[in-house]
Amino acid sequence: MKWAIIVLIMLSLIGSMMWVMPSPRQRFQSKLRLDARKLGFQVQLSRLEIPRAKGEMDSETINMPAYSMLRGKLDRSAKEQWVEWMVARVDAMAADGLPKGWSWSKGERTLPAHRLDALSDWLTQLPTEVVAVESTAIHLTLYWREPERAGALDELAEKANQLLAKEI
Repeated sequence: MKWAIIVLIMLSLIGSMMWVMPSPRQRFQSKLRLDARKLGFQVQLSRLEIPRAKGEMDSETINMPAYSMLRGKLDRSAKEQWVEWMVARVDAMAADGLPKGWSWSKGERTLPAHRLDALSDWLTQLPTEVVAVESTAIHLTLYWREPERAGALDELAEKANQLLAKEI
């Protein structure tokens, strides 16, 4: 009987320790976010409001990891004239100038034609895990699902740097 109680107590302690340990997905996310900081991203969890899709009654609000890169090259006058925009990967009515499957959350019809063309081309090259993109005078933010495939973070950083270089 003593041994049964000892075994039960040991199993209880081991179970408690296993419950506190991070899962493989949590360990992956932690490493990915640390690597993202090394590439220049600021990572945080954000509430993202996806525009109302065609045929839907309400917009969707989800919690997503937001990977932001600061814009350091804009001078004061460029920051004051900056046109902020946000697009999301959803088929909605507000999609003027964007590729199929993308729509505006804010900034529709505010970008000049040459910038809109460059943005549209850039959006077609994004990984499918990117859910939304936001551009302000301060930063460029990509909301994505953090895939577990090799090279995904490097691809995201490359695409972010491409858009930052174009100053869209």
